[in-house]
Amino acid sequence: MTTAVSVDHLARARGPVGDLIAAIRPEQWKAPTPCAEWDVRGVVEHMVGMDLVFAAMIEGGPMPDRGADCLGDDPVGAYRASSATLETAFSAPGVLERSFRSPMGSATGAERLQIRLYDLLAHGWDLAQATGIPLRLPEDLAERSLAFAEVQLPSQNRTGRFAEPRPVEATAPAIDRLAAFLGRPVPWQR
Repeated sequence: MTTAVSVDHLARARGPVGDLIAAIRPEQWKAPTPCAEWDVRGVVEHMVGMDLVFAAMIEGGPMPDRGADCLGDDPVGAYRASSATLETAFSAPGVLERSFRSPMGSATGAERLQIRLYDLLAHGWDLAQATGIPLRLPEDLAERSLAFAEVQLPSQNRTGRFAEPRPVEATAPAIDRLAAFLGRPVPWQR
């Protein structure tokens, strides 16, 4: 399987994740998630924040304020706006070929897009587990993201980012295998 990525992959992932976020009921925003440090709202806030960080990195703009509430009273609208901003940033001519520096090192736009994609898919999985709302992701996106993560992460320290990989059936859906590789217990139990 090729790990080549395009902005279309991001668009195909952000739609289903946005649909899931739009279906979150008011009482579910404080529910625990597989990311023990965050409840449902915290996961969505992280996703929006990372969209804004990646867009700022790509566009060379100012980074968003750490600790600022980037969801406000409209988490669904904030997610949709940030993911559209991110897609626009990655769609600019030459972005996927250029190199970008960050505290984690230097990487091409294509590599940054793949990192953002596997993070988006994993957190979409987290939200589906926490809320019971089905996440309808194209299987090929999870397969591509898993293939990239398996190559990228073994060379990096996981401390503070991901737990060690968890066991999962080889026949499990790709999204479950990605979640397990990124340290989530599959299946997740509250």
